[in-house]
Amino acid sequence: MKWRVLIADDDSLSRRMLKSTLERSGYEVISVEDGSAASAVLCEADGPRMALLDWMMPGLDGPAVVRAVRVRRGMQYVHMILLTSRQSKEDVVAGLDAGADDYLTKPFNPQELRARLRTGERILHLEDTLVQAREEMRYRATHDALTGLWNRGVILELLQREIQRGKRDQHPGGVTVLLADIDHFKNVNDTFGHAAGDNALRRVAKHLTDSVRNYDAVSRYGGEEFLVILPACDAKSGCDRAEHIRHTLEITPIASGDIKIPITLSIGAANSAEWPALEAEALIRKADEALYKAKSDGRNRVIISRPQGFGQVRSAGQLSIA
Repeated sequence: MKWRVLIADDDSLSRRMLKSTLERSGYEVISVEDGSAASAVLCEADGPRMALLDWMMPGLDGPAVVRAVRVRRGMQYVHMILLTSRQSKEDVVAGLDAGADDYLTKPFNPQELRARLRTGERILHLEDTLVQAREEMRYRATHDALTGLWNRGVILELLQREIQRGKRDQHPGGVTVLLADIDHFKNVNDTFGHAAGDNALRRVAKHLTDSVRNYDAVSRYGGEEFLVILPACDAKSGCDRAEHIRHTLEITPIASGDIKIPITLSIGAANSAEWPALEAEALIRKADEALYKAKSDGRNRVIISRPQGFGQVRSAGQLSIA
């Protein structure tokens, strides 16, 4: 990896000497002559990750540049070294307190400069490793490991938030919840093996995410169950979407190696506008009751739980009360 280093110094001779030294050491160099330009470059999304900043510059001095970079949130860490002829302990402490990582007194020794930059590289490598580990932990805490979908905890929070938003915004359609279960999934594992079963779960997950809008949410709710949240979606539109999901999966067997596995879904639905007093978990229970009804009625169908009784989706857009 070729690191990019920003040099900020208003003295042209110093800039040329630094640039020559760094380029011979394999660095890509960007040079500016004042602090304002340095701050602008370092705050760019793809700005350099290391900087050599002269203490005294027009516009912003070195410590001011450091402070301006440090207050920017969401940036990758920038390793900044102050270059100064000041050698008092008070000045050094002031520079480090501003957020600088290191300092180097002028005139600098080229070998010492390279050594301090290598230290900066090690710090940045460590920072990147920690950030990657944190993001991986966050992903594992919020996603299902097999399918990559939201996990149960996250989807419950998302649903409650959408229910509250619908009430606040007084959206007449409410939120539609779909609870889908793969029919006879144990037979898939027993007949084709667990690897094929895992592949089927992943393919169903992709089918669900491909079948909804980009602001809808899909979760693996447990085992072979999936939960789909359709915000700002009335009962009829939600049932149309559920029937489309069910039908297209029924006519498209899942390929697993050289074999084709027929997969069908039983889906239970519930809509928050039809159950205005229910919070997230209670609304899911209504969808679960509808799912149980779909299974007991023969599977491979969509049932919606309504206050007046269960409604079965005979075909897309057509409901009849069972």
